Amino acid sequence: MGDYKTKEIVEKYKFKFTKTLGQNFLVDDNVIKDIVNGAEVTSEDFVIEIGPGVGSLTREILNKAKRVASIEIDKNLIPILVEELKDFDNFQLIHKDALKADFNEIIGEETSVKLVANLPYYLTTPIMARLLSEKYNFKSLTVMIQSEVADRINAEPNCKEYGSLSLLVQYYCNTNIIRKVSPAAFLPRPKVDSIIIRLDKLDEPRVKVYNEDLFFKIIRSSFNMRRKTLSNALKALQIPKEIIEKAFEESNINPIRRGETLSIEEFAELTNKLHQLTKSL
Repeated sequence: MGDYKTKEIVEKYKFKFTKTLGQNFLVDDNVIKDIVNGAEVTSEDFVIEIGPGVGSLTREILNKAKRVASIEIDKNLIPILVEELKDFDNFQLIHKDALKADFNEIIGEETSVKLVANLPYYLTTPIMARLLSEKYNFKSLTVMIQSEVADRINAEPNCKEYGSLSLLVQYYCNTNIIRKVSPAAFLPRPKVDSIIIRLDKLDEPRVKVYNEDLFFKIIRSSFNMRRKTLSNALKALQIPKEIIEKAFEESNINPIRRGETLSIEEFAELTNKLHQLTKSL
């Protein structure tokens, strides 16, 4: 049904895909069901969907959720979604760029909020970074992403996939891989495999840091030039050299290590020492 329905809607409205928007619509019913089941959508939930396409996934969510707000940037999809989903009184359509949307305004008074998205690949990292770092009140984020991005999210220290995105997600969330999805599940077909992953927001961040800005600055500096030692990489922070050296010493971290070898706990320890030492400046 999904395959037929999505293609039928695309043909019915003579919809033209926009390459720059990274549009790949889901045509596999089983994948659509697996996203909604994987997101554990219930009748208590307000779901925010990013990039509804022609509404195949949206329809499935609408049948399970209390209410759905879908954010769509492509003006050509707005009339299609309005027409195709007109029978649902629990549907809200927002014509906006998800990177500029005010999620607090959309969430309002809702308490059980889940995000679900078949994200365009170019949007994956910036939208995830925004949703997590701006601390919106949501329980989980279930997204379809490129398999290599899922590898980066789940990466452990000492591998090339490990980096700023791994640490950002792991700081705020537990991760749960729901399934792999082949290119055949999409129209048009992408060139790579995808992964459905659910990020469950932790009640408290994974590690205790006294200065989150500094924590993420240290992480970004450590991975901006991966081959640099930590002592070289952290010069970008413009903190006096002797203070950085003292922080390494007190946190028992060798300054000739590279950022990719540090665990999230070690990054937190280094941050907290630097924070304490710079406070007294």
